Amino acid sequence: MKLRVSAVQYHLHTIHSFEDFAKQCEHYIKTAQEFGSEFVLFPEFFTTQLLSIGSHQGKNLTINELPGFTEQYRNLFSQLAKETNMHIIGGTHVINNNGRLNNVAHLFYPDGRIAEQAKLHMTPTEVEEWNMSPGEGLEVFDTDKGRIAILTCYDIEFPEIVRMAKAKGADVIFCPSCTDDRHGFHRVRYTSHARAIENQVYVVVTGTVGSLPTVDFMRGNFGQAAVITPNDVPFPPKGIMVEGEINDDMIITADLDLSLLYEVREKGSVTTWRDRRVDLYTDWEKLNTEEV
Repeated sequence: MKLRVSAVQYHLHTIHSFEDFAKQCEHYIKTAQEFGSEFVLFPEFFTTQLLSIGSHQGKNLTINELPGFTEQYRNLFSQLAKETNMHIIGGTHVINNNGRLNNVAHLFYPDGRIAEQAKLHMTPTEVEEWNMSPGEGLEVFDTDKGRIAILTCYDIEFPEIVRMAKAKGADVIFCPSCTDDRHGFHRVRYTSHARAIENQVYVVVTGTVGSLPTVDFMRGNFGQAAVITPNDVPFPPKGIMVEGEINDDMIITADLDLSLLYEVREKGSVTTWRDRRVDLYTDWEKLNTEEV
């Protein structure tokens, strides 16, 4: 099984209407379509660009007002997924869930279905400045090209949750991210490599670039998209299939061959998934089976 994926280095800048946002998103999606992509990944928090529109009174909008755009956002991306016959991982969007703010990744299927994965680990800024709440569970998603998981930014820094995703059958981890400096960027990037090696999966990661001068905590962005592989003979030596130019407005595209993952899990130079020592440390899959 092979699948073609694209990842968007989304350029944040001030806009004046939802239509401006829609045109920019459509541009990236149509570009991915021209490359023949079946999946396209947008970054975390890219919909905060909508806050730069401001209010009718000319006041700056805050994160609490972002859920007000949810219906327009969902309708836009659902329609684009159907029109292009692609799976769109629409980055993340902040929703109001019974009075709690959740940072939620959305998967838009070509047939119009919409699936969600809330971010599970909150950064200090999300908690202290934006009063956000974490999601409560991990989902994996079946597609006609295999099983995937979506883990947002900080989530990828926790090996346990990625191991759970692999145990549930995910071969590709999509990681929408948003980091404001080199330190944050490299935390996400290095741990994405670690998760690919540990679990012998692909990790597709991307981040926001540009700036939103009127939106708190979105004034600086440092981002780069990459498709990361296990480090073994069938794959590139550095475990990087493709990567973008740091902080450029662009899109990257690559083909993922799932059969190569199955090959290295069985007879690779190392077989990290098979060789985990569940006699020394608890394995999520085994624990889950025992509880059932």
